[in-house]
Order: sequence, then structure tokens, then C-alpha cells
Amino acid sequence: MTSNLVKQTMLAALLASSLAACNTAERLASVGRAPSLSAIDDPTASPDYKPVRMPMPDQVPVSHAANSLWQQGSRSFFKDQRARQLGDIVTVKVNFKDSADIANETKRARTNSDTMGVPNLLGLETNADKALPGVNPSSLINAQSTSASDGVGSVKRAETLATNVAAVVTQILPNGNMVIEGKQEVRVNFEIRELIVGGVIRPEDIENDNTIESMKIAEARIAYGGRGQISDVQQPRYGQQVMDVILPF
Repeated sequence: MTSNLVKQTMLAALLASSLAACNTAERLASVGRAPSLSAIDDPTASPDYKPVRMPMPDQVPVSHAANSLWQQGSRSFFKDQRARQLGDIVTVKVNFKDSADIANETKRARTNSDTMGVPNLLGLETNADKALPGVNPSSLINAQSTSASDGVGSVKRAETLATNVAAVVTQILPNGNMVIEGKQEVRVNFEIRELIVGGVIRPEDIENDNTIESMKIAEARIAYGGRGQISDVQQPRYGQQVMDVILPF
């Protein structure tokens, strides 16, 4: 039993060290790079996915009236200029505002006091002074302990981003939804600011002026940052980043 326990402990320690080494290698490989956005995955492939079943109306057959200028599903007599096929462009209105204000405080205090004595024990208490000189049988043990802790934490942040970026339809899904992706770069002197937008949209959410709100993008991936002399100065040196990954304290 003891040998098996030691083997299991050593195996667990070896596995933990290997995982830590993998994490260290991944962090070292990303030194000097901006964090990458996660890929857009199919939500139905998740093990926890459960399809939603709701009552659906009967499908209305498409009908064309003879000698009519109206086409079923059109909003006007003119061509719809909204994005609807591969390569079309749609303008994304990025309006991101997020704020958080969290504060908490935890206090704990505890005091313990234990006293134990044997004033009378079959008359043997009279011999206790002979075996251990200076021992008082009525107060053999007296233990006291006091502990207290006080923790305070707070988080306060505010982020706001409002801009527009044009995105290109890169894929048409079987249900008619469209995958879009757009990237915008602006260079000012020696600094480049870039905005990346991606996700899945519904054609019905596109406005008449061929724009769509960023809040209506599913699996949205929005990144705003930059690169250049100013961004380089704001980042820690490579040596410092390497030491932050390697040092355990």
C-alpha cells in the first residue's frame, strides 16, 4: 500500500511538472506577441450543447404573380444593396462600453483557551512532584491561541470603444447566416493602430444603409491595439518577460 502510494505521488508530481513545463514553453513562445484571439468554433460541437426545440410556423411556398413587378421577400422595387453574398462589404458599428466596480472585505477572528489538570488520580498525584519536580497536578496543561485575518480587495475598470469598420463576407452558412471579417489599420507617424472585427451575422440584422451593430454579431471577435515605437516602449523588455515566466516567485 505504501509503495503504491509513493508511486502515485511521484507520478502526479511528474505530471504536474510536465504540465508546468508545457505552460512555460507556451509562454516563452509568446514573448513579445500580443495575445491571439480564439478561433470561431461550431457551438454544436461542444459536449454540453443541447439543441433548442421550439414550435415553428409552416413554410410558405414561394409564389410569383404573373405580370407583377413585386418579388416575394423584397423590401422595395429596387435592388437590395445590403450584403448578401461572398465578397460583399458590410459596415460594422463597433460600440463597446464595459465597466465594473467590485469591492469586498473579509474579516475573521478566533480565540481558543484550553486548560487541563488532574487534582486527584487514585492518590498518585502526591507522587507527581517526586517524578517531575515542580509539577502542579491541578494545572498540567494550559494552552491559548488567537488568530485574526483581514482582507480587502477592489476592482474598478472602464472601457469604451466607438468606431466603424468595413468587413467582408467570407462565408455563407447553410442556414443563410454570414461570416464576416474586417481589419483596419491607421498609421500616425511611427505608430500603427489596428482594429479587427469578426463573427457571424444574420442578414435580417443588417440595416437599410448596409450597417450592423456589433452587439448583433454572434461569436464576435473584436481586437483593438497597435504596434510601433509607443507600443514597444509600453511593453516590458524581453528579458523581463522571460524572467517573469521562469521565476516561481
